[in-house]
Order: sequence, then C-alpha cells, then structure tokens
Amino acid sequence: MQDDLFGTPITNGPSQPLAARMRPRALDEYVGQEHLLGQGLPTRAAIEAGALGSVILWAPPGCGKTTLAHLVAAYANAAVENRSAVTTGVADIRQIAKAATERRRLTGQGTLLVLDEIHHFNRTQQDSLLGLIEDGTIQLVGVTTESPYFVLAPALLSRARVLVMRPLTGDAIRSLVSRALSDTERGLGSRSLTVAPDAEAHLIACADGDARLALNALESASTLAPDGGTIELPLIEEVLQKPAVRYDRQGDYHYDTISAFIKSVRGSDSDAALHYLARMLEAGEDPRFIMRRLLILASEDIGNADPQGLVVAIAAAQAIERIGMPEGRIVLGQVTCYLAEAPKSNAAYLGVEKALADARTHPLTPIPLPLRNAPVEVYKQLGHGAGYLYPHDHPGHWVEFRYLPEGNWSTPYYEPTDLGYEARILERRLRRTEPDP
Repeated sequence: MQDDLFGTPITNGPSQPLAARMRPRALDEYVGQEHLLGQGLPTRAAIEAGALGSVILWAPPGCGKTTLAHLVAAYANAAVENRSAVTTGVADIRQIAKAATERRRLTGQGTLLVLDEIHHFNRTQQDSLLGLIEDGTIQLVGVTTESPYFVLAPALLSRARVLVMRPLTGDAIRSLVSRALSDTERGLGSRSLTVAPDAEAHLIACADGDARLALNALESASTLAPDGGTIELPLIEEVLQKPAVRYDRQGDYHYDTISAFIKSVRGSDSDAALHYLARMLEAGEDPRFIMRRLLILASEDIGNADPQGLVVAIAAAQAIERIGMPEGRIVLGQVTCYLAEAPKSNAAYLGVEKALADARTHPLTPIPLPLRNAPVEVYKQLGHGAGYLYPHDHPGHWVEFRYLPEGNWSTPYYEPTDLGYEARILERRLRRTEPDP
C-alpha cells in the first residue's frame, strides 16, 4: 500500500478492478472536466487551497464524480466520512456530526462527508444536513446522477454549490485507455498489450463518456489476450456484447442518419423513423441531439396543424433529461411516432421567414399610433393609442382593423392549410370575412 501526496493510504491494489486501481491520486492525473479543473480556473484553485466549500457533483455515471469527491477531501486535509444515501439515515448523520464536533475540538481537523447517490435522501434527511453545513461542522460533497434542481430541496441547494460535470470526451477515454495499457504499477503495462485501432474506436464509442465502463471492458478483454498480444475488435465486441455499428458521431454517416430520420418523420413514415432512431441509439448517439432536431421539426414541419406536437416534444425533452438513458429510448420512440403520424404544415415556418425577409429588406415604417403604448399622459396627448378598437368589445371578440404599418409588405405571411388544427384556423378566418346576412 502506498501513500498519496497527502500521506493518505491508497487502496487501489492489484486485487481491485482496473477502474479502481487507475483512479487519479492528484488533480494533475485527473482526466476530463476541463471546464471546472483547467489550470487557473476558480474551482481548481479552490480545491487546491482546500477551500471549495460544500458542493453537489452532478454528472452521468463514469465521469469521475466520486474520484473528484475524494480528491477534494485529500486537498482539504479533512477526515472523510464515506456514505451512501441509500443506506444512511438521520441517525447516521447525527453520529457523523457528533464525531465531527469532537474531532474539531480535539485536533482542529475538519470533516468532509462524501454522500453518494444523494438524490435518494428525502426532505427530512436533507434538512438534517442544513445546520451542519451552515455552521461548518461538516463539508458536504454530494454525488448524484439526477438533476439536483429536481431532487434536492432549495434550502440545501442554497448551501451547496452545484458543479455540473460532463461526460468524458472520446479523447479523454482514449487517454485513460492508453494510460491503463502503459502503467506498470497500477495498470496493464507489465503485459505489453496493444489495442487494435478499430477495437479502440468501438470501445470508446460504446463507453459513451463512461470511463468505468471503458476500463472494465478493457480489463475483461485483457484476460483473454496473451501477454504481448493485440486486443482485436471481435474480442471487444464479445466483451461488450455489442457489435460495432458503422456510425461516426462526427462524420458524414452521422449527419446522413439524422437527415434520414428527420425526413422520415416529416414524411409521416413512423416505421422508417423508428429504424433510423434505433440505428442512432444503438450507436450511442446523444439523445439530446436527437431531441433538439425533433423540437425544431415540431414547429417547422407540423406547426399549427397539430399544436400539441411541440408540447409533446418539449415534454419528451424534459423527461429524457430527468430519467436519462437507457429508459429515455422509450420516450424517444413515443415522441418520434407521435410527430411522424401528426398532420403536417410548414405554414407558420414559411410565415416567419417571409416576415423576416421583409424586415431585412424593406424600410421599417412607423408603428401606427393606435398600436403605440401610452404609459403616461404626454404620450396620450401625442396620439398614442388613439383610435384603437378593443376586440373584446365587439361580437365574436374580433373587429376589422389594420394592424400592419404602412408599407409594401409581402403579405399574407401566414397561410394556414386545410390540414389538422389549421383547418379550424382557416375556417375562423373565412367566417370573419363573410358578409353579414
């Protein structure tokens, strides 16, 4: 057993999994989260000074949350209490607080509570932390894969800053794999293994930002390869139980697939849309990228033919953020089918484009006086608001009135179709223009 630079025993011995053995012992070994831990950034400086304070680390699995929590503790030179919110109750928190108070009285050393899965704490359990954080009895590092803004009480969030961590990039995973292969002390360096380029690419794609998954898969594959050998693609596929899919998240096939997906939804072919959705999901595409495109489509290609399309898409986006993957695939399937089968209209999209073209190319004439704001008497004396007809004072809550300013505009901008809900909009328009009997 070794000591790290703080004199704390390191327990990442040979009997532990590779992912545990390769955990960084100092910030300089930490890979990823450059937006927080880059040289000269405030969060890194606060950690190195032992003055970070209480924080909530929020990120998907395998991003290094727990590792960072222990590094925070090491730099703070604090006694560490490791707990899981799944098995910890209010009584346990009281015991930790009692020990922390006594420790501070006797040695002056602070106490850092690393609380994993903090989203499992109910409001009563969360409340038990408030006073302890407030008076400095403990420093909290909460770790969660769930959005703290949904699962944690505002009172706790006001006392513990949320640090949003990001999935590791492909380059970061590649760096960790390379380090594990070359490290003779904690990794696989003594075995002189190499990984074939296509096997490495598949491992990185399947890991999808999860360092633990990548290193665990690498370790499993290494047990089936001879010393000095090469880990080939079939071995990685066998370990991951996932065949390589031809899909480059930065290449042409990536954009071709999303293009085919959106065109299938636009064309009301839900089977084709689900097929391309499945390709993307199986290849590890970011569901937020898919949802962004569906949100645009809901307005651009469905619009007011089915106004619920945008509502469903927004709800789906929120649900996916809340539940994550793989369950998010169910939500993606539902919203894809709904939007594919919905009536289509791009009339609103065409309307705003025509209006924007006018705003860019025509002189912008003055806003008519009846439509201008009159917050004070002097504006009323200038004629602001004079002659305005209030629609609710008229039959049908509508009255003939010119709202457009003077000008040679390319109207009509919005021309509703006779499909879906837009047929009702069109019908109301026609009724307005019919002469009274």
